[in-house]
Amino acid sequence: MASKRLLDKRREVEAAEKLGKTTTTKKKATRKKATSTTTRKRKTKAPERKRLLWGVFSGTLKEEGRYLWNEKDKAEERLAQLRAKSKKLFFIQPIKESLSESGKPLDEQAPSDEDDDSLNDEAMMDDEDDIEDVDDDGEEE
Repeated sequence: MASKRLLDKRREVEAAEKLGKTTTTKKKATRKKATSTTTRKRKTKAPERKRLLWGVFSGTLKEEGRYLWNEKDKAEERLAQLRAKSKKLFFIQPIKESLSESGKPLDEQAPSDEDDDSLNDEAMMDDEDDIEDVDDDGEEE
């Protein structure tokens, strides 16, 4: 029924337009055109480069060694050595390591502290040699 009512009203409007009479006042569209929204292209980040390594770990998740992906046999040899050495649990697991744009690892390990300690010990030994024995009186022996 609603569609018949709408049709009747439409016919009345069309008939009035033909006669030049407009019973209904048409509102002019004074809307401003919608500003065209420009879609901005976002800079897409290049996917992060990573490399895959083999890691040999103990049961307490202490890393015992890292080997390149194509050196799996070396990782397995290290695993066999560790298992033969003790009865603890050791396993191999792949590790993903992030790379910089130049292709170098981001989380490069710092130089070992053993080298620094040995240098400091040698420096201290040199300093001890330079110190001369002095008596309580301030005289050298």
